[in-house]
Amino acid sequence: MKLDKLIHKLLPRDDHFFSLLEEATHNLVRAGEEMKKLPLCKTYEERVEVAKRIKTIEHDGDNVTHKIFSELNATFVTPLDREDIHLLASAIDDVLDQMDGCAHRSVLYKIDNVPASLLKLIDVLILSIQELKHGVHLLRNLNEAEALHNSFKLVNDFENQADEIFDQAIADLFENEKDPIRVIKLKEVFVGLETATDKCEDAANVLESILIKNN
Repeated sequence: MKLDKLIHKLLPRDDHFFSLLEEATHNLVRAGEEMKKLPLCKTYEERVEVAKRIKTIEHDGDNVTHKIFSELNATFVTPLDREDIHLLASAIDDVLDQMDGCAHRSVLYKIDNVPASLLKLIDVLILSIQELKHGVHLLRNLNEAEALHNSFKLVNDFENQADEIFDQAIADLFENEKDPIRVIKLKEVFVGLETATDKCEDAANVLESILIKNN
């Protein structure tokens, strides 16, 4: 073991960061539950209410992210590299921002009767979020290297699935949708959802980096 790693393990550390990161991913799960409801709303008013709840969760997520950043500046010894904690918190926050943006545009553009592919993309995003939450929880015990490796591999697999759904969905839009304005509106929402899965992969890549550094 390198001397700097040994010293880091022997020094007292603040495990509060693990709880904050887990809280951040819990907010993603909460937002995912609301996102799944959004395309199923029967009225515009229902969509507005769901989008408002997602906005509230996004604010909760911002508060957690700011708290992590503040405590990074105030804590002498952290359980993981400061840069990794910062990168992971930022990536998780980016996922939530993308979800909030999708919800906002769905309401703003008054999108209804969404294609089935959008529901599939939301389902894959939710799977990715749930696995990311599991991976972040595993950070408490980096000895479980195989489980953590499997976790970020699954997130990467979900991102690939999302890419395939996205590409086919956009192709179908261009082929079958006759209203060009609706094509533009739906494409923006699809892009936001696909970007959210990209951000999940970014977070998974940070998990992988942490695993490599600590084993």
